[in-house]
Amino acid sequence: MTTISITEQTAILAKYLELPQNGKVLAEYVWIDSEGNTRSKCRTLAKKPSSVDDLPEWNFDGSSTGQAPGHDSDVYLRPVAFYPDPFRKGENIIVLTECWNNDGTPNKFNHRHECAKLMKAHSDDEVWFGLEQEYTLFDQFDNVYAWPKGGFPAPQGPYYCGVGTGKVYARDVIEAHYRAALYAGINISGINAEVMPSQWEFQVGPCEGISMGDELWMARYLLQRVAEEFGVKISFHPKPLKGDWNGAGCHTNVSTKSMRVPGGMKDIEVALSKLAKRHKEHMLLYGADNEQRLTGRHETASIDSFSSGVANRGASIRIPRQVAKEGYGYFEDRRPASNIDPYLVTGIMVETICGSIPDADMSKEFARESSD
Repeated sequence: MTTISITEQTAILAKYLELPQNGKVLAEYVWIDSEGNTRSKCRTLAKKPSSVDDLPEWNFDGSSTGQAPGHDSDVYLRPVAFYPDPFRKGENIIVLTECWNNDGTPNKFNHRHECAKLMKAHSDDEVWFGLEQEYTLFDQFDNVYAWPKGGFPAPQGPYYCGVGTGKVYARDVIEAHYRAALYAGINISGINAEVMPSQWEFQVGPCEGISMGDELWMARYLLQRVAEEFGVKISFHPKPLKGDWNGAGCHTNVSTKSMRVPGGMKDIEVALSKLAKRHKEHMLLYGADNEQRLTGRHETASIDSFSSGVANRGASIRIPRQVAKEGYGYFEDRRPASNIDPYLVTGIMVETICGSIPDADMSKEFARESSD
């Protein structure tokens, strides 16, 4: 049997990707499954849509994704946003969807629906978010990418924002994802190597309201698609490796319109007092296995108590030094884990600091997903 190199495979694929599509548009429908992973499948459209309303509803086998029983397995995909496709290019698109049951109710793993209600109700507050998505790279055999076989790299220290061989790994994957996200129109605002070797971070935002969750999910999907082409696995687990290594979080930066003007520090302080009272409710929605990360070590606060401080990365909430100096700006919630559902986190944040509404309760979203 004759084998061909990756370079030859790429050249062959390029020939087919250059073929005309005869006016058709490929639409990759993306959704979130029962375990918080993205899934996708593609369909052909007769023409490029001008709005989400032009995109057809679709469906999938929910019994294969943990979202429906086998005897009633159809789950519907309702488009909510679409983006230019950086892989197929041209007029092809990637479509973000919500999952709905056939009785007209949102699937229990669809947290976007409730979050969108809160964002709409508090649109006058103009809540801005910025999410810092940390993640860890693994090879195809589930070893931390580029770590010594059967051993460990040198202790943490030179890796954070590192430069040079032995300090950073897989920069090609990270750069490719950065360009793919920009091409797709994601408001990706930066990247950096993290404290643990083979751990990286990208930031998305500022985004207002429901678009924050949409853009983070799409950025995650793009990251995993890019990594797939390099033979690399992406882990969003908050403590991917036990021991004296940093965990992975999704620090959540938040501000309302009133916080961003002179004197806004008073509104930040009011928000912190509200967050302190609902610490336990927030922790339920801040990611699975987060107790492995929030130990009070490795730049984290304890999961059992709420705290805040200026420039303190060991607190639940960090007030940036510049914000404290100027008296207005934003705050950073350092509690969310890297595997959060951003709709849950941004939703309960708005619910807590801006107020609850009659037909949405983010705390119940956790119970709904956890039910049999």
